[in-house]
Amino acid sequence: MDKKNSNFFITGGAGFIGSHLVDRLLNKKQNKVTVFDNLANGDRKHISIHESNPNFKFIEADLNNIKQLKSSMRGHDIVFHFAANTDNRNEIDLPTDLQIKENIQNTYNVLESMRLNNIIKMVFPSSSTVYGDSKEAFSESYGPLLPTSLYGASKLTGEAFISSFHFLFGINAWIFRFSNIVGSRMNHGVIFDFIEKLSNDPTTLEILGDGEQRKPFVHVDECIDAIFHSLSSVKEGINVFNIGSTASTCIKDIGKMVAQEMDLTNVKYKFTGGNKGWINDVPVLKFNVNKLKTLGWSARLTSDQAVINSIKDLLNEK
Repeated sequence: MDKKNSNFFITGGAGFIGSHLVDRLLNKKQNKVTVFDNLANGDRKHISIHESNPNFKFIEADLNNIKQLKSSMRGHDIVFHFAANTDNRNEIDLPTDLQIKENIQNTYNVLESMRLNNIIKMVFPSSSTVYGDSKEAFSESYGPLLPTSLYGASKLTGEAFISSFHFLFGINAWIFRFSNIVGSRMNHGVIFDFIEKLSNDPTTLEILGDGEQRKPFVHVDECIDAIFHSLSSVKEGINVFNIGSTASTCIKDIGKMVAQEMDLTNVKYKFTGGNKGWINDVPVLKFNVNKLKTLGWSARLTSDQAVINSIKDLLNEK
């Protein structure tokens, strides 16, 4: 991380990954951090520990207010745009324009505010969902990109807008395509869902699909490590990196791990059937992370270890 870039603006900084990012940045006393969050998906308690820190500022506001966004962003060195609607699973029941409003329009608003404030560095969390569904191991050069979800389409559109703002206005960006990031403060996802289900009924766990789906999981602490490592290693341009694991974890095994950590021994597993958990699910996700490895970074935890640590994290929060 370039030491002179010590004034950080974080959208979605009260959310799951964003709040961990805030913690890490404020570990260095020279850093100043502004969080801009409407708390729709985040929780102020995640960042409350920093409220008395003179280097920290929280602004409860919405990204659709571009006038306030532009004013609040003034004077910062780098923008981490972590605010997003991440509901990928329930899209068939949601308004089809939700991702346009929450992800595409708001990403444009962030980029336009950066342009107007002459800020030229941005970090953007994209997603493995931009790739679509394939039996191949997805690398950053994989194509064509054919998302199966509106969320994936919105993230891919965000990447396209960032690219255009780079070539037109000189904004440099680090785009990270996350696989499945897990850890404390999660409020959705398979681990969170299984804990909630077994807390409500410790005798039966419903698992969507046939339970044979496999995904690579990365602990949030290692995700933040990968982001900072990349920022230190690559200085300008449009930089796209997969953050994931070469290993993966079976969904039905996660159910067993959760039950074990909750000391439940007689759980019955009920499967809804089919090879997908939901209509736009990618049953088997394979991630190629060689590009980050060439920079000297790879996850220390296996996918299974990341899952187990995250189960413990969430149970400790209850």
